[in-house]
Amino acid sequence: MALWCRDRGRHSIPHYWLHNRVMSTDVISGLQIILRIVLAVVFIGAGIAHFRPSVTRTMAAMIPPRLRVAGPLNPTNLVLFTGVCEISGGVGLLLPITMVPAGTALVVFLAAVFPANAYAAGHRKRFGRIAIPFVPRLIIQLIVMALIVLAIV
Repeated sequence: MALWCRDRGRHSIPHYWLHNRVMSTDVISGLQIILRIVLAVVFIGAGIAHFRPSVTRTMAAMIPPRLRVAGPLNPTNLVLFTGVCEISGGVGLLLPITMVPAGTALVVFLAAVFPANAYAAGHRKRFGRIAIPFVPRLIIQLIVMALIVLAIV
């Protein structure tokens, strides 16, 4: 009870946090910078992987049949384009002037590529261990999206 009351000279926990600034803005800014660097490394690395021929073929196969078209928007070109998006987004997270638009674009990107991940989840025999089951994959994507938002706000 004493923690939540201001009697006999004791302060409540919220009072302590507000007035003693346990997490200063400098600490929060430092954590955001670290988070942006980690996310940038992950996205740049994943983007580069899109250009490995075996990865390109596997990811192209993950695109749901209803989204496959011939011509410039064929599955292989889409995989290469998403690789460029991931690399660009990762680099953008590292630059103060572009971190907000890059982070926003990466959140939209993760939503846009989710149908391919969901398709792979439904075809585990075909895609093996990269086919993370639907619900865990959805949770992972939402967590990554939240981390991006935390890193840029």
